Amino acid sequence: MTPLYSVDSVRHTDRLWDATASLRSEIDRLEFLEQLGSGTLPLDAFRTYIEQDKLYLAGYAKALSILASRAPDPATAAFWASSAASAVEEATLHETLLSGDALPASGTRVEHSPTCLGYVSYLIAAAATEPYPVAAAAVLPCFWIYADVAVRLAGAAKDTLARDPEHPYARWVSAYDSEEFREIVDGARTLVDVAAEQATESQRESMTEAFVVATRYEAMFWNTALAPTPWPYSRSEASA
Repeated sequence: MTPLYSVDSVRHTDRLWDATASLRSEIDRLEFLEQLGSGTLPLDAFRTYIEQDKLYLAGYAKALSILASRAPDPATAAFWASSAASAVEEATLHETLLSGDALPASGTRVEHSPTCLGYVSYLIAAAATEPYPVAAAAVLPCFWIYADVAVRLAGAAKDTLARDPEHPYARWVSAYDSEEFREIVDGARTLVDVAAEQATESQRESMTEAFVVATRYEAMFWNTALAPTPWPYSRSEASA
């Protein structure tokens, strides 16, 4: 099959990135991320974020596993399957942080926020029902935006670590500002580029839509740690 894009042309993932420029600018200005980088985020807000991220990672791992099962070749399947395993491992590290004494204890039962449930449900549905190229585009923002944000937060995180070597925020941020993580992001981008080359024009349009929707969820997910959106009815009211 003749590639749709020459070697020196714009990568399709660059087109996806450009399509979310305004959304990513909004992400960069989120108060949550500014306070996270400076180490001034309230501890309870950080705990809320980590609790929700642990739930998110479980759903993300399912989406990646489904995507692996639909991959066009064994090497691509292995990449997505490995990424699913990494998400499970990351969730385990979150549990270690939550069960330690660095964060305040939580006396309430943790359940998916509306944003978290919406995000993971969207990704799992995309992985299971959309054409493979669209599903691959949907899971990419979680990889790429995390790495992009980490680069900008890394400087502040290093300053915070210099003042407090055990600061949980700075250590968490630093974990994502690594060459290993950037290589994984590059791998995911390459697979989405390859998928775009083999996709129809209609599918490439849907890839952009999926990437935009997932980027919106990324922004909402971070923002709800400081500005939570509660469920409209309590558990007791819902069961009445």
